[in-house]
Amino acid sequence: MITKTIDYQDCSTPLEGYLAYHDTGTPKPAVLVSHDWSGRRELACKGAERIADMGYVGFALDMYGKGIFGADGDADRNGALMAPFTQDRALLRRRINAALHAVRQLPQVNATRVAAMGYCFGGLCVLELARSGADVRGVISIHGILAPGNVPNETITAKVLCLHGHDDPMVPPKQVLALETEMTRANVDWQIHVYGGTMHAFTNPKANNPSFGTVYKEVAANRAYRSIADFLKEVFQ
Repeated sequence: MITKTIDYQDCSTPLEGYLAYHDTGTPKPAVLVSHDWSGRRELACKGAERIADMGYVGFALDMYGKGIFGADGDADRNGALMAPFTQDRALLRRRINAALHAVRQLPQVNATRVAAMGYCFGGLCVLELARSGADVRGVISIHGILAPGNVPNETITAKVLCLHGHDDPMVPPKQVLALETEMTRANVDWQIHVYGGTMHAFTNPKANNPSFGTVYKEVAANRAYRSIADFLKEVFQ
């Protein structure tokens, strides 16, 4: 596997993505991997490597800026980094579309076959990518925040897959129902897989804080990654 960092920009903001792929000499479909609220750290980079092992190009994007990271367990710092984007969905959409533009320029990538997935805050980001009307094959929210902002949606062309823990305190059932209603009204090809007895951050092996509602669950993570593989195979066929 080849891995490297890639510099790109959103207007004047320098950003740094993490690229992972197996070199076969021909461009491949690519999957943007959007990080959780702590920034483009191990979880997102490992996600990009997992995508590479599926036979695609993985690109862990950067929402916060080059060298800007939160930390495990630091809710105050992580929340402060995430807040400008949750409060300003136009900014969020512009920032993630900058990553989409950057990955399409890479010689390893088939620019017509791009999807996106994201963890937690990153799940919200990829849903906003779809809501922005971006030309991507599909988006996958992995224990993501589902609530829309106050920016009107463009026509959603991406297929949508959400992987959700039923016991996630950050995404109550009414928020799941609201997304189902939103996507149905927009005539989107959508799926929501709900895992019983499962909290937020269930794919993150470092998540172990039941009082905060973030707990890794191996069986749910394995089911989720099987669904991700099936979904990507479908959208890239």
